[in-house]
Amino acid sequence: MVISFTNIATVTWGPINEELGFGYSILNNSFAAGCGAFAIGGIFLIHFALKYGRRPVYIFSTAIQCGLSIWSAKMQTIADLMLVNILNSFVGALSEIIVQMTVADIYFVHQRGLANSIYIWCMTIGVSLAPLAAGYVTNSQGWRWVWWWMAILFGIGVVVFFFLYEETMYTVIEGVTPSSPSRPDEDTCVKPSTDPQSQHQYQEPIPKHDKPLLTTVQVDTSIPEKPYWKKLALWTSSPASFTYLVCHIYQPFLIMVHIPAVFFMSLMYGAMTAAVTVPTATFSTYLTMPPYNFTSVQIGLMGLPSFIGITLSVLISGPLSDWLILRMAKRNNGIYEPETRLWMILLFAPFVPAGLLLFGIGLNNHLPWPVIALGLGLTTFGTTTGNSIPLTYLTDAYTDVSEPGTVVWKYVNSAELMG
Repeated sequence: MVISFTNIATVTWGPINEELGFGYSILNNSFAAGCGAFAIGGIFLIHFALKYGRRPVYIFSTAIQCGLSIWSAKMQTIADLMLVNILNSFVGALSEIIVQMTVADIYFVHQRGLANSIYIWCMTIGVSLAPLAAGYVTNSQGWRWVWWWMAILFGIGVVVFFFLYEETMYTVIEGVTPSSPSRPDEDTCVKPSTDPQSQHQYQEPIPKHDKPLLTTVQVDTSIPEKPYWKKLALWTSSPASFTYLVCHIYQPFLIMVHIPAVFFMSLMYGAMTAAVTVPTATFSTYLTMPPYNFTSVQIGLMGLPSFIGITLSVLISGPLSDWLILRMAKRNNGIYEPETRLWMILLFAPFVPAGLLLFGIGLNNHLPWPVIALGLGLTTFGTTTGNSIPLTYLTDAYTDVSEPGTVVWKYVNSAELMG
């Protein structure tokens, strides 16, 4: 819904231009201002999710988005337009970061590829199908009702998060490292004593193999389950100090400088996101002009090619990515290396430049709209893997810094969109 809030605005630009007189340059500047707020929002807000848990961040951010939707529905001035976009993006910057934190909380390594693909699919619904619905609403009820419906959906989201979402953050309990037990399957051999004056011999155990022993985890079933009303606690505070939280404001920049892989993956993720978002903002402006003269409904329908492309990509890339890492781990003597996921990008990357070229040439030369639609579909088919694989790689390879690492991604991503 956060992504929808950002992208459905482009569908309403035509009616807003007619009713309020806002020029397209002002509307584009408001979009750029939102991208700037996206870049810094996560830097200042992410530590709340680390200190107080994921649940309060989901609830309060959704409630704020509900209020901003009401403000958008009552918008009258350019100041309203700018402030709504900036505040929405500042708070909405948490959406991508906290989802990755939740995925790392509840999914195993071999499940994260599919989980992130589903997340990217849901995110792209906000880019493709939400403008479609917004176009019909604008045509039948007026552009202000687009935001009233968003306020209703965010209000429902607050209720759902409050009553159905349980906290996924857990506090790591310091344990005791067990001593290594002796192996029952060890051979013994006779070796001469190291003492040259001794004629005795001793037996030294030599293990047959280095396979780890299997252990059984005992669960204490006498511990009662937490009552439902206690699961609805608004926050779960962690023992982290205030100094620890403050360091998360500048830690993403240190990670960006000292871990090149995180910065490179951030560039890739930002490029893939820009490849989807920038064409959406572009055709929302130029397809309303001759020779196309698209209405708001037709602008919304142009989101269907993107939806088809990403759906096909998710169905293929998500399960294939998880299958690939299991296959490669078996070939590597059971050792999983996060870099093995990156091979998937090579299969889908060629579709991105092909789709962008088709879209750009078609729009520039006023080719029939199906050519432009095909370009959008090919682009999203290729960008899905370019988005989900780097996210999963970051979570797998740099688990301890995945939260500030995701902030780096959002910062670089927003900077590329502003450009």
